[in-house]
Amino acid sequence: MNPVIQRRVQLGLLVVGITITAMAFSLVAGCFKNDSAIEASKATVMAEVVSVDALHAAVDFQTPDGSFHSPRFGLLYPTELSEGQRISIEYAAYNPDLARPTGRTAMLSIIPGLSVAVVGWVVVGLLMVGVAEFSRRRNRRTAETAGDTEPSDADSSGADEESVSPR
Repeated sequence: MNPVIQRRVQLGLLVVGITITAMAFSLVAGCFKNDSAIEASKATVMAEVVSVDALHAAVDFQTPDGSFHSPRFGLLYPTELSEGQRISIEYAAYNPDLARPTGRTAMLSIIPGLSVAVVGWVVVGLLMVGVAEFSRRRNRRTAETAGDTEPSDADSSGADEESVSPR
């Protein structure tokens, strides 16, 4: 592989790794931002879990002013909930769409964020090593084939010279 192309591919992979790291950092930072917004105007209420899937938990709850709410994107940190369960939730009084189960915080986002970054860098690192190894093997194979053709050309040209020269 041309060294310039190899370098560009590896720089592209480096950019991908940096982007994945920035996304993981944004995930964790966003969770801490949401938690600080909830802490700034925290209200607590009982809610009923309406539906649960692997990534979301939808709840319905009534605020003290009598209005019913169901957070548009579900609860923050929705693990270990089951449909029909009644749980205590904390929400931002000025924004009831920002809600989490009581006792759960942004600290739960650190491990997933770090694992996304680590797995991303492992994949990028393996791809970078793979590109370098592919290039090394291809260059070696090219050098071997070039080395094989030169001696055979020299042997045939040497044989022609011997046959032409009189003894």
